[in-house]
Amino acid sequence: MKSFFVLLIVFGIFYTGLSQESKTEKSNYPPLVTFTTREDHINMMEQLGIQELRPGPSGDENAPNHANYDESIANPCPELPEILVTKDGKKVTTPEMWWNVRRPELIEEFEREMYGRLPENILAVNWEVEITDYERIGWTPVVAKKLVGHVDNSEYPLIDVNIDMMLVVPLNVKGPVPVLMMFGRPSFPAPAQPSEEDLDLINRTFKESLIKINPELEEVFKRYPAYEPIKRETPYAFFQRRSDGPTPTEELLAAGWGYATINPASIQADNGAGLTRGIIGLVNKGQPRKPDDWGSLRAWAWGAARGLDYLETDTLVDASKVGIEGVSRYGKAALVTLAFEPRFAMGLIGSSGKGGVTLHRRVFGEAVESLAGSGEYHWMAGNYIKYGAEKSAFGRKTGCDLPVDSHQLLALCAPRLTFVSYGIPEKGDAKWLDQEGSYMAVISAGSVFKLLGARDLGVSNDYMKEKMPPVLSGLLDGHLAWRQHDGGHTDAPNYKFFIPWAGKFVDYEKVPVRR
Repeated sequence: MKSFFVLLIVFGIFYTGLSQESKTEKSNYPPLVTFTTREDHINMMEQLGIQELRPGPSGDENAPNHANYDESIANPCPELPEILVTKDGKKVTTPEMWWNVRRPELIEEFEREMYGRLPENILAVNWEVEITDYERIGWTPVVAKKLVGHVDNSEYPLIDVNIDMMLVVPLNVKGPVPVLMMFGRPSFPAPAQPSEEDLDLINRTFKESLIKINPELEEVFKRYPAYEPIKRETPYAFFQRRSDGPTPTEELLAAGWGYATINPASIQADNGAGLTRGIIGLVNKGQPRKPDDWGSLRAWAWGAARGLDYLETDTLVDASKVGIEGVSRYGKAALVTLAFEPRFAMGLIGSSGKGGVTLHRRVFGEAVESLAGSGEYHWMAGNYIKYGAEKSAFGRKTGCDLPVDSHQLLALCAPRLTFVSYGIPEKGDAKWLDQEGSYMAVISAGSVFKLLGARDLGVSNDYMKEKMPPVLSGLLDGHLAWRQHDGGHTDAPNYKFFIPWAGKFVDYEKVPVRR
């Protein structure tokens, strides 16, 4: 007994020493700043010298401050910033001028004013395959890999960032396959189930364990000898058919593609309070952002690029044919990813609205003020808030004062495959997203695709004259594509068009992509 107490005392001293060491270690680093979203937003406004922001419009058309849906007043500054004119006024006439002069100019302005800069001290990510599972999706055998990307936090161990990604690849194909990376919540699609023998063993062990916990259960199990605590899966009926058709992932697998799902929340939180945590907080050592620091959209794009780093090492994946996909806020992130990371070969950009494909200077539905307010500002760099300012040290600014706009962001994707997808308001893809303003941006961006030897929508680049085509009338003959399906806030109905469209351009050597 005496030795037992001695051990307790020794353990207590050891534990206390560990606690003190932990506290000492924490004292070596700047303490984590914890803000609410409102506090963080106010902090950024103070950094920018803003006293008052204009409120964003309401999506309720019956509200007094409802968004504008009158097309006649939707273009207060219809002349878009030039794509193919350099800052010193020179016309861009060759691909070399685009790559060496104009594209870097646009990237600088997008980073400074809209999406934020990548930090200089980019952190290493070490990928680990946690689980490998062999499954069957419909008739397709697949391998599913649960992956975790551990971000190096040795310089600030108070924050952990572990990127969550799932890779699913068909096994009934020859050679490495194209992969579409999607923003979303990863999960095993059809986890392999135990065999009959293994399940019997599990059930016997489970029953024995329950009896040890409560001996009265022994009599209960004797009364129901065929009872199994864990039920067997119901066998799949051979002629069973799904009434709602295949899912997008099933369509990809059936076409010989793989897919990866990457969790944005594991990279950076989708709120302002999280800006001192996640990858942004880790790089900033738990401190608030500066005005040109990256926002969540750029952070998610960075995480997708780190996911691509892993895919480049997986022999089942054709890393030269990896695409990026997302809908709504993740549609914005997919476009930002494709624009800034040239290793992605293609993108499916779904219902992205402001901050994505829709022109920022348009006043139709969602407004610059919507993104500058405290609800969505974390997607953008702090500097973006300036364009919703009513009173500030620099005066009043609106979307018309932005030096760049989304047509130029689309142009940064050229000449890679870029498919812009929308649904219809009647089914839930709200007018708020401004489909017309997105189409105008796609039309304008086409000039850069053509300059780089790719094909655009096949119409003129006059964004003020070209009219949006009817629903279900996709423009899919070029490397830049547009299609408005007749569904809601999803891009699922367009997968059946996206997959064969991308397949037409499978030989990427015909397009002069700058790597």
